[in-house]
Amino acid sequence: MTDQTPVCRRLVDRTAVVTGAGSGIGLATARRLASEGARVVCADIDEVAGKAAAAETGGLFVQVDVTDSDQVEALYRTAFETYGSVDIAFNNAGISPPEDDSILTTGLDAWKRVQEVNLTSVYLCCKHALPYMRDQFERTGRGGSIVNTASFVAVLGAATSQISYTASKGGVLAMSRELGVQFAREGIRVNALCPGPVNTPLLKELFAKDPERAARRLVHVPVGRFAEPEEIAAAVAFLASDDSSFVNAAEFLVDGGIAGAYVTPV
Repeated sequence: MTDQTPVCRRLVDRTAVVTGAGSGIGLATARRLASEGARVVCADIDEVAGKAAAAETGGLFVQVDVTDSDQVEALYRTAFETYGSVDIAFNNAGISPPEDDSILTTGLDAWKRVQEVNLTSVYLCCKHALPYMRDQFERTGRGGSIVNTASFVAVLGAATSQISYTASKGGVLAMSRELGVQFAREGIRVNALCPGPVNTPLLKELFAKDPERAARRLVHVPVGRFAEPEEIAAAVAFLASDDSSFVNAAEFLVDGGIAGAYVTPV
């Protein structure tokens, strides 16, 4: 992968709230947004990882369980009270536990837990971020950008199923589309980021112990590798910035060509 150091500072004087900021895509994005001038609020349930991310990016750590409405409301209130605006919401926190597998073996408790963390949390984050963006647009003419982490599995089916994860990401995609349409004339853009498989601790935990399972997925990636978190972060920075001012209610695939492939190179 090439160096992802940005050549511009598109987010100066913007406040960005990043959930799941302690690791993986969230951490890479917190770094990228900060490097482009944003004031970053690093939200995570993991206090140690979240504080480290905030210290590195010169931002603010807020410990939050993204499935708890009161805590999510407090997160955005804290961001606004600290920095005076909520310009960017990257709603990224998510899980993919091993007990979420085929529909034939996935229990109801596992189903509900994944839905709560992956889908309900995005609903809550949007619900509590939107009022700040709407008010800001009314006062200043500047709204905001919401980027919700969906997945390439929201647009493709897989025989190696993680049924609740797949369903939750489909829900994120549909909800993002609807919110993008609903709030477009109030200066707010809402897009669903759909990454392909990313080289993160979560992916390594899922696949590193089973090389055959990893290889079965990798063969479908036309570029021949998994993404690096910094590559996904670059896409978030674009969607957060005015460079994407006409990108709204979009299914923004960053998947190395997976969704466009019939067969892949050999």
